[in-house]
Amino acid sequence: MIKALLNTVVVLITLLSMSVYLYGDASSSGANQIALLMSAFVALLIGFKNGFRWREINKAIAKGVASIFGSLLIIMTVGALIGILILSGTVPAMIYYGLQIVNP
Repeated sequence: MIKALLNTVVVLITLLSMSVYLYGDASSSGANQIALLMSAFVALLIGFKNGFRWREINKAIAKGVASIFGSLLIIMTVGALIGILILSGTVPAMIYYGLQIVNP
């Protein structure tokens, strides 16, 4: 089981490293997501090779997502709040006036 996990992590690190090497700063435009999907596919193939059925894998995925759902909602809410504060000009105003206080 540890060997399968290690193989998946090695594939993920290799694909992400290749993505950053080939695309540099532009790797966040989609290449990283493809690397993540490909490593998930490798993990799926390893699961099938070890005798797991799709139904068992699907239940494990659902259980994993359900266990982090509360944290995910909090992170999404904080992200939305930060986006709203930036778009409304609150954060730039705080930065501007904060620099005025620091730099008399």
